[in-house]
Amino acid sequence: MIRIFMHETLCDAKGLSIPGEIAPTDRFEYDIQGLVMAFFPGEGTAFNPSGENAGSEASEAAALPDVNILWRSTHVDVSVGNVTKGVDFLPGPAVNAKTAVKKSLYHVLSAYTGHELPWGSLTGIRPTKIPMAMLERGAGDDEIMLYMQEEMLTGPEKSALALDIAKREKALLDRLDCDGGYSIYIGIPFCPSKCLYCSFTSYALSAYPGRVDEYLDCVEKEIRFTAEHFRDRKLNTVYVGGGTPTTLEPYQLERLCAMVEDNFDLSHLLEFTVEAGRPDSITEDKLAAIRRHRPDRISINPQTMKQATLDIIGRCHSTQDVIDAFYMARSMGFDNINMDLIMGLPDETIDDVRNTMEQIKQLSPDNLTVHSLAIKRTSRLNLERENYTGYTYENTAAQMDLTAACAREMGMAPYYLYRQKNMAGNFENVGYARPGKAGLYNILIMEEKQPIVAIGAGAVSKNIFADGRIERAENVKDLKSYFERIDEMIERKRKLFG
Repeated sequence: MIRIFMHETLCDAKGLSIPGEIAPTDRFEYDIQGLVMAFFPGEGTAFNPSGENAGSEASEAAALPDVNILWRSTHVDVSVGNVTKGVDFLPGPAVNAKTAVKKSLYHVLSAYTGHELPWGSLTGIRPTKIPMAMLERGAGDDEIMLYMQEEMLTGPEKSALALDIAKREKALLDRLDCDGGYSIYIGIPFCPSKCLYCSFTSYALSAYPGRVDEYLDCVEKEIRFTAEHFRDRKLNTVYVGGGTPTTLEPYQLERLCAMVEDNFDLSHLLEFTVEAGRPDSITEDKLAAIRRHRPDRISINPQTMKQATLDIIGRCHSTQDVIDAFYMARSMGFDNINMDLIMGLPDETIDDVRNTMEQIKQLSPDNLTVHSLAIKRTSRLNLERENYTGYTYENTAAQMDLTAACAREMGMAPYYLYRQKNMAGNFENVGYARPGKAGLYNILIMEEKQPIVAIGAGAVSKNIFADGRIERAENVKDLKSYFERIDEMIERKRKLFG
């Protein structure tokens, strides 16, 4: 456990109060914790804003350092172990102080550990928001690159990646009516089984026999409300995720797709995605049910093409199942297929990644999403971690470079990225696509440019206001509660969207 101590000095050296001093509750605890955890992956943190019992000695038996941060007016001192750095920041907007303290903390942690992070001091999940905002203000490439490298301490390669993707995102978003449009997410929280790393709202289908139709009844109720409430707006994208939507029976998939077609004006629809996801859930009848309706994009997600890894992480399918499902979908006319991969899975080496990429190249999907493993709090990999301590979970720059090179060889370019806490190697998730095949919903969920109405258990709706405010409304995760409180979930949406 790494202890983080925050010391407050609200007066200057002469004892005079400081006008406009940032309140103690605005000391960027989330960003500080995120940066510390990036340098010490897998270690917990304990925050003590009062600074009591602080010291420079190592914490506990693991010889982990204390982190001490001392605030004074427009100056902050950061120390980790015997490494200390002070930095001045401008008075006024809190962003000045946040950038300054994160830069200082990064330099100290880097000096203490002897490591650098590929994304510098950035801790947020949306690195492209910085270059996107600067592009919208008319900034040039050189100005954006300089800001990313000098203020965010991001390396030239990651800075260029963020800028490149921001440009592609901006071009794609220009197709949308962000002011008059909206998107829909429909969550299907059932899976054949739960994967080792999964933290999404999902339940083994076998635990809810006979209740899927009841679930779809509730989904339909939310859909009807949404169609009526947003009748004067343009529906741009629909995304059916999970869980694994193809755990539904063919008639249930037909019913779900028909709900969307029957209730909404689809004349402005630009994309309709259904995650087929698990190859062990895909059948010809299910793909035919989807194909008869409006969905024009599906996902078939191997995660890896190493069978031993699939067995460890609880994917109840073979690598051959992936190949068979993909070619089945192609033969039925699906011409926009995404495949997800995860880097940093148990004991996977760069040779394993190379083998996976060679097999993916043979399949030649239209989109490829490369994830860095993130060990989430509610995943089995975390909750049952004592059962998985014998494995290594390593992602490297070489592995990420390999996947990027293979994507280029398949004619793809990066079009969106995001980051998460506790990612293997402190890297990122990147979506690649062939020309004209980029996933618009993926960009919208990251860039937060229009409202997203989320339907289903555990789904989170998001409203984007004209002044830049973002507010959310969550549906309950527990299925029994979702069934019983569906009217309350609808009222939450009504309140959120006005």
